[in-house]
Amino acid sequence: MATDEILDGLLDELAAIEHERWAHWQRYVHDKGQKRSDGSLLIPAELVARWEKQIETPFALLSDEEKNSDREQVQKYLPLLKAALRE
Repeated sequence: MATDEILDGLLDELAAIEHERWAHWQRYVHDKGQKRSDGSLLIPAELVARWEKQIETPFALLSDEEKNSDREQVQKYLPLLKAALRE
C-alpha cells in the first residue's frame, strides 16, 4: 500500500488524537482563567503575553522546556503512524 494511502486511512484516528490534545489544552486554559458571570473567560495578562510570545516564536528559537512540551504532544501521534507504516 502506498504511503499516501496509508496516511489518508488514518485521518479519523489522527483527528481523534488531535481532538483529545485540543480538549486537554482547553481544560488547561479554562483552569487558568476566571469564568465571569456572563460566561466569558478572563485570562491573566501574564499568560496572554507568554502565549503571544510563543505564537510568534519559531520552534527552533523556543526554550528547551517549550520544545519538550511540543515534542510531548507529537509523541501522541507517533505510535499510530509507526504502526501504520509497518503494516
